[in-house]
Amino acid sequence: MEEVNMNYKELYQPAHTIIGKGCIQEIPRYIDTIAGNKALVVTDEGLYKIGTVKKVTDVLDRAGKPYALYTGVKPNPTVSLVNEAKAVYDREGCDYLIGIGGGSPLDVSKAISILAKNGGNIEDYNGLDKSKKSGVPLIAINTTAGTGSEVTRAYVVTDEVRKVKMLMVDAHCLSYLALNDPALMVDMPAPLTAATGMDALTHAIEAYVAKSHFPVTDGLALEAIGLVAKSLQKACENGRDMDARTDMCWAEYMAGLAFSNAGLGMVHAMAHQLGGFYNTPHGVANAILLTHVMKFNLPSCKERYADIARALKINTAHMTPDQAANAAITYIEQLAERIHIPKLSETAFKPSDVLTLSLHALEDTGMPENPREATLVDVQKVFMDAYYAK
Repeated sequence: MEEVNMNYKELYQPAHTIIGKGCIQEIPRYIDTIAGNKALVVTDEGLYKIGTVKKVTDVLDRAGKPYALYTGVKPNPTVSLVNEAKAVYDREGCDYLIGIGGGSPLDVSKAISILAKNGGNIEDYNGLDKSKKSGVPLIAINTTAGTGSEVTRAYVVTDEVRKVKMLMVDAHCLSYLALNDPALMVDMPAPLTAATGMDALTHAIEAYVAKSHFPVTDGLALEAIGLVAKSLQKACENGRDMDARTDMCWAEYMAGLAFSNAGLGMVHAMAHQLGGFYNTPHGVANAILLTHVMKFNLPSCKERYADIARALKINTAHMTPDQAANAAITYIEQLAERIHIPKLSETAFKPSDVLTLSLHALEDTGMPENPREATLVDVQKVFMDAYYAK
């Protein structure tokens, strides 16, 4: 019998995507296509208070689309928070979801979507493709240009008992509509713009060097890196620069598609532990760790880091691959400093926790895609290098 070649790639992406100023006005027609009767709008209190949520619910009200509202999402959402939001979904008789926010509200929305169709506890879905059925329809409205959660097949929930961030990678949680309207991002403060922008950069870099990268993810990642270099600092300095905000929408979207299909790596595996242990904002954790992990990975991917240098618009014409790779790392260190990313020593991190953090990082779903094999000692050293960095 002839052997069948199973060497193929499957591309995961939302069913529909809209990007651009004013695109929230298109939401009602997508609700019509899914025949949604009542939505649970999942968001956080901050976005509700500053009026971002109202911009969306006004569109729903004008179109006569019923919804219930859950505003209890917190950063690094926990199992108990997911259960609370799911109870509201059930009590209100909802049949689809509208997530509004960054990674946390959208991750909670994905978790509810999976539970609504598959039942059980959210802990049951920790890992890769654990659900059996596609979740209920999700309209994912991104308000931070960084997480990529609106486009990815991944979501993260913190197990508050074990103090571990569970990474679920599951095509059944993909959104029906991913929406990026830069007009919703103009009020985002500079520190959040910086952290989420560095999150997008981390997604792109980890996807580009991941073991499972392929041509589509390579192209997406490099283009995203170039847009971050062009526009992140501008968006931090002037939040109402619509060109910069739009560039960052495209950057985070492409980076999200890249890592959703190629995988992540050691930066995320370690950052998840900082979030689970200390509630460190995810983008901040990634930004702090990124260049330290790049230095660790350098022996395994110097040619790819040289490509990243060129995507950052560094002139590498007279550089060796080693020099170009190191120039990319230096550029990112300087960018982080210019946009005021804190140091690990300025966070709640405790050196006494490093063994536990490192053990959990090695078990993280993101670690297998890292281009260089890491031991327990390696992970501990990277944490401590980041802690002592000036």
